[in-house]
Amino acid sequence: MEFSIQGKAEPAGSKKAFHNPKNPQHPIVTDDNRKAGPWKAEVKAAAMEAMRRRNGHNGLMEGPIQVAMTFIVPRPQAHFTSTGNPSAVAKRMPFPTVRPDLLKLARAIEDAMTGIVYRDDSQIVLERLQKVYGAVYETRVIVLPMPQ
Repeated sequence: MEFSIQGKAEPAGSKKAFHNPKNPQHPIVTDDNRKAGPWKAEVKAAAMEAMRRRNGHNGLMEGPIQVAMTFIVPRPQAHFTSTGNPSAVAKRMPFPTVRPDLLKLARAIEDAMTGIVYRDDSQIVLERLQKVYGAVYETRVIVLPMPQ
């Protein structure tokens, strides 16, 4: 099963818990990245559509799974000369090493797919993550069952 999302990926931020005055037994947990919620909603929608397209498979994926995520970001303008050719900086920097960090980007995707693609992200036993340069912001996700 695979899908992609256009637009800038947002990392899952740190979690913050607050006292819930209406139900003290269940605190309110929020993400400190305000953009993470709308991003996760886009991921959920794309994952739901991909799950609908799966031929012959109903319900959540069961058992151990493997996930591949590619986060594509455009090169900064400083990586190009005035004629549009790659600069010396671009040649020295083949991969984006700027924030956000790869694991926080992946965590947002994993959280968004929980309950849509799989029961729990603990089912992920193999994961390949990469952040690369491309023409536009895009995230590509592939989820497959582990071979038995």
